[in-house]
Amino acid sequence: MKRFINGAFKIIFSRTLIIILMLLLQIAVLFFSFTWLGNYMDYIWEGMSFLGAILIVFIINRDEPTEFKLTWIIPICVFPVFGALIYLFVISNAGGIGLKAKTYIRMKETEGLLYTSEETKEAIGECNDSFKGFSNYMENRAGYPTYHNSTVEYYPLGEDKFKDLLEELKKAKRFIFLEYFILERGIMWNAVLDILKEKVKEGVEVRVMYDGMCSILLLPYRYPKELEQYGIKAKMFAPIIPFLSTSQNNRDHRKIVVIDGKVAFTGGVNLADEYINQKVVYGHWKDVAVKITGDAVRSFTVMFLQMWNVSEKGTEDYERYLQDIEYEQPLYHDGFVIPYGETPTMKREVAKTVYESMINSANKYVHIMTPYFIVEREFLDSMRFAAGRGVEVSMILPHIPDKKIVYYIARTFYPELLRSGIKVYEYTPGFVHAKTFASDDISATVGTINLDYRSFYHHFECGAYFYDNKVVGKVEEDFQNTLLKCQEVTWDYYKKIPLYQKILGRIFRLVAPLM
Repeated sequence: MKRFINGAFKIIFSRTLIIILMLLLQIAVLFFSFTWLGNYMDYIWEGMSFLGAILIVFIINRDEPTEFKLTWIIPICVFPVFGALIYLFVISNAGGIGLKAKTYIRMKETEGLLYTSEETKEAIGECNDSFKGFSNYMENRAGYPTYHNSTVEYYPLGEDKFKDLLEELKKAKRFIFLEYFILERGIMWNAVLDILKEKVKEGVEVRVMYDGMCSILLLPYRYPKELEQYGIKAKMFAPIIPFLSTSQNNRDHRKIVVIDGKVAFTGGVNLADEYINQKVVYGHWKDVAVKITGDAVRSFTVMFLQMWNVSEKGTEDYERYLQDIEYEQPLYHDGFVIPYGETPTMKREVAKTVYESMINSANKYVHIMTPYFIVEREFLDSMRFAAGRGVEVSMILPHIPDKKIVYYIARTFYPELLRSGIKVYEYTPGFVHAKTFASDDISATVGTINLDYRSFYHHFECGAYFYDNKVVGKVEEDFQNTLLKCQEVTWDYYKKIPLYQKILGRIFRLVAPLM
């Protein structure tokens, strides 16, 4: 009872509750303001109707997915005053404009630091036209070059990554960079933190950055100050503040570790105990990660420094972290590696392009693991066209969801997928958090990017694409092993899904682009 009272006391007087109350207050003010305007509807109806018509024309002509457009057109038509004013509030958001400007500055600062070497270009020239075109696009349009002198190790579970991560951290001599969406105190983070403390004492520069959402439920708001007491440079990306702002929708969903500029980790695994199955929340947690050693780490180093400096003043000495990198063993060729990032403030959809390219170029199969499936019509059409061409398109989704509404929306796609010949499986032991694609025994990608609007359009994300690399076989092998623990979704299975889930899924699918 005492523990319950203490817990309730902490919640009542916590910053989290204050933030929630402030947000609710602002929503209430907006609602009653719109209601007040409604009392004068006779005077302003014609004006708002005209404004709504202009906004609809504007929305239709925007370079956005059709689903985004419909999500706004419907409320503007049904609720002219409320819908139009909310839309104007969203698109005129100053916070988002500021974030875009800061990101652009850091991207411009690092131009020229990432490039494909002449040796690698020669090797690419011997590949098929599909990969040559893809590599050219990724460097010249997206800004992410191809690397040749890099090796990759694949971890089919979070606990596998955790064990190796600790060993690599202990080897650090110069610097350690960590960038994560979630950081939570427990077995995993405490073990990492113990090593970081020791490394700081040895003179290693340590930087830790995590997303500001952690300040809501997982960490004290001033936790970066606590880490700084150990000599660790720490910060939250975009701390949650009690003011309505659509820029707060742009979360840092990346998972990056860079050690001395020669080793990098990425994948779906956050620094929290459920990711290594030390805490059970949604059954068995299936997640994956990769460790990259070699030249390709350069891109992850730059991506981290770009994000770190978004909230900094002045400029960073980027070259300092890209030079004098020494390896115990000579680097050797193991296919190609293209690390890449998704930046919502820039007008490009890198992650979606990588996924669609793999689907469109597949001849034999495309195998996918993803925790969420909420995609636009264009992406779904790519999958259906591949299946129609005779490509085996198979996808593993969770059986135990972490977000029920998102889970219900994903299941509304089952009829369309099944009719197209796409195979869908649910991971019966628990929750799949892995984000992997494997295709034709020749290409694969592992990263942080989900198949949903958040990852494609709202979040900062990252991943690594592999071509003609040994790790492709490991990704495919893991898919086949995971398949043995899955339930195939058939028409009979779909018919047994409760009706209320289907109804809720269909309703919320209307606003899925904003979720």
